[in-house]
Amino acid sequence: MLSYRHSFHAGNHADVLKHSVQSLIIESLKEKEKPFFYLDTHSGAGRYQLRSEHAERTGEYQEGIGLLWQRNDLPEELAAYMSVVHNFNRSGTLRYYPGSPLIARQLLRPQDKIYLTELHPSDFPLLRSEFQKDERAKVQRANGYQQLKSQLPPPSRRGLILIDPPYEIKTDYQEVVKGIQEGYKRFATGSYALWYPVVIRQQIKRMLKELEATGIRRILQIELAVKPDSDQRGMTASGMIVINPPWKLEQQMHTVLPWLHNALVPSGIGHYLVNWVVPE
Repeated sequence: MLSYRHSFHAGNHADVLKHSVQSLIIESLKEKEKPFFYLDTHSGAGRYQLRSEHAERTGEYQEGIGLLWQRNDLPEELAAYMSVVHNFNRSGTLRYYPGSPLIARQLLRPQDKIYLTELHPSDFPLLRSEFQKDERAKVQRANGYQQLKSQLPPPSRRGLILIDPPYEIKTDYQEVVKGIQEGYKRFATGSYALWYPVVIRQQIKRMLKELEATGIRRILQIELAVKPDSDQRGMTASGMIVINPPWKLEQQMHTVLPWLHNALVPSGIGHYLVNWVVPE
């Protein structure tokens, strides 16, 4: 369909959760000198202007990164993520939000590799121009799910695969499970981070059951809700499913999520959770 534009939602509460988890996994991978591979299946444009017509129309960033921007009591676990956001806003005014490709670009080392795909005809050229001078990166206009077959396993045998589809069509909930199965067959030791929105809770329950049925072990669920579940239109929560999470991630999330929930939802509604869908 390709109608989804992340520019309307950049920097919202879901991005804060997604990019906090992404940053922590990258920082864990960097603890070993050996290079690793970063694959982003649905990359978007890379950089988002928060004063653009799209971002201003929804104002979602004001209830996400906007609430963290000036905080001086951030938990240490958010330091890497927030350092990237501050790097893109050196004037001290929050004008830009870095998407997952640019977070990876800043946090990865010279020996690591970046592989990005995006299909949207407006977003792909923006993404490509961001990475023109980065020798570590390859940017393709291609189907993200297909990369889970063609690009795995990486030569380094270490990596993070971020899967972040727009869920424009209901079949995306099944496609992500199939994609993870395909990738895992080829690269069982990689870390897979799948983002999901909670619009209809039943869709998430079904997706989790399908993931359980794959037989894959070590599946961790991380979720942050800013509203109670609802049958009305709109996203109330979002989460990350992490396969083969770094050993520290569960404990880090037990620190980060209560703080984030308090910072983003001072009224205390909604919830947060860290849950093993499938343990070791």
